[in-house]
Amino acid sequence: MKKPLIVGITGGSGSGKTTFINQLRSRFPKDAICVVSQDDYYRPKKDQEVDDQGITNFDLPKSINKKEFVQDLKQLIDGRVVCRPEYTFNNDQVKPKMLTFKPSPIIIVEGIFVFHFKKVRNLLDLKVFLHAKENLKVIRRIKRDQIERNYPLDDVLYRYEHHVLPTFEKYIKPYMEEADLIVNNNSQFDMGLEVLSGFVENYIRNYSQYQPNIPQTGSAPPSASLP
Repeated sequence: MKKPLIVGITGGSGSGKTTFINQLRSRFPKDAICVVSQDDYYRPKKDQEVDDQGITNFDLPKSINKKEFVQDLKQLIDGRVVCRPEYTFNNDQVKPKMLTFKPSPIIIVEGIFVFHFKKVRNLLDLKVFLHAKENLKVIRRIKRDQIERNYPLDDVLYRYEHHVLPTFEKYIKPYMEEADLIVNNNSQFDMGLEVLSGFVENYIRNYSQYQPNIPQTGSAPPSASLP
């Protein structure tokens, strides 16, 4: 079986990773790309570290269940379906659903620590880093956390200053030089999207030549990795 292309996409919070990935996916058939987000591997809130002010810090590598993250990625690469409950960021207004990750020619692994985690990094064939100015990332973070996650403004700003920014400097930014493609997203990422889209399209075309019936989703017995 021809190996899928594993694309790691990282960048600071508010750099535009989700928008970038959604636009990339929209250019291809639904079953051509599978996206696995690090966010769905957060440990329960009760297991998270708190800072000196008693505020839970979700922006540390230990916040993620790395073992299950790596385990599911390897199973997906091996052609097995993976099921996992959605993580809703402790938003009681959102009802979690069961997510199903199916084997695909392209597997995108997304999250702020996907380069930092060595066992994840070693699985990647292509590394993409989205970058943006800090003031723009703050604005985007505010909009996202207030609307999608129901966080108060004061909480968003505190976390950005004391959790998000220090994490970016220590665990994310140092890996920028290891990226195969750096996409600057201060105003738009169109050119970076075109470059990656062309690469993905070419891989899918060659992948299909070897396996004309791919992706064969559901051909392998599903595995469940539940917290």
